[in-house]
Amino acid sequence: MKEFLMTDEDFSSISRRVYETCGIVLGPHKRDMVYSRLARRVRANGLSSFADYLAFLNEEPDAEFSHFINAITTNLTSFFREVHHFDFLHQKVLPELKLKHKTDKRVRIWSAGCSTGEEAYSIAMTIGNAFPADWDVKVLATDLDSNVLHKGQEGIYNSASVTGLNSEHLKKWFMGSPDGTQYKVKETLRSSVYFKRLNLLEPWPMKGPFDVIFCRNVLIYFDKATKDRLFENFYQLLAEQGYLFIGHSETMGKEHLEFKNLGRTMYQKAAQI
Repeated sequence: MKEFLMTDEDFSSISRRVYETCGIVLGPHKRDMVYSRLARRVRANGLSSFADYLAFLNEEPDAEFSHFINAITTNLTSFFREVHHFDFLHQKVLPELKLKHKTDKRVRIWSAGCSTGEEAYSIAMTIGNAFPADWDVKVLATDLDSNVLHKGQEGIYNSASVTGLNSEHLKKWFMGSPDGTQYKVKETLRSSVYFKRLNLLEPWPMKGPFDVIFCRNVLIYFDKATKDRLFENFYQLLAEQGYLFIGHSETMGKEHLEFKNLGRTMYQKAAQI
């Protein structure tokens, strides 16, 4: 028997609230996940049921709503996940950007749905010292979850989290703890990544343009209408011939003629249509 009662109506209310706020679709198969994650919040607030929790959420949104969203959002990530994207960035995109921006010397890359920062730092490591010191090169890292953003800003990871990094990466970009259990991102890398909280369904304050946008393993939580709207917004923020990378299990419909499909979930902004 479960600790707290969650009725069908409770689950429907939670699913509707999450969808209306951040576009994430919680189907019936997500019910156990929702229960396990939100049960902690029910317990933390000294409540006895999900109905009580939903009432509390409505009464005290300023105090609880960020905890509610942080509990629901999924934050599975790793360094250099889907490594072919980073190989393409290094081998194909960086040489293009050096030529394209030789005058303005400005490069912008966005990691949308950055989670705890591994993706953003992987981008920053791939860029590395590819550009001269006087160039303005920055990575914007955004996420809905304020907790994971804080971890990304700290840049401290346990030994299990850095298994995808080789010894050269660790030596160049991280400082290890004396006991080898933790690794901290060096300031030279951290200074090129800017973490900001952003709900992709709310107005975007940045104006761009971005040369590259990573939005990987985020779109899987949205319905088609929301994804189509996001693709259009990404298109508007991308520089001419800019690149968009999405996750391995995500797709872009063939109707999106504004992007050229390069294969392996990599897309390039097409000419104005």
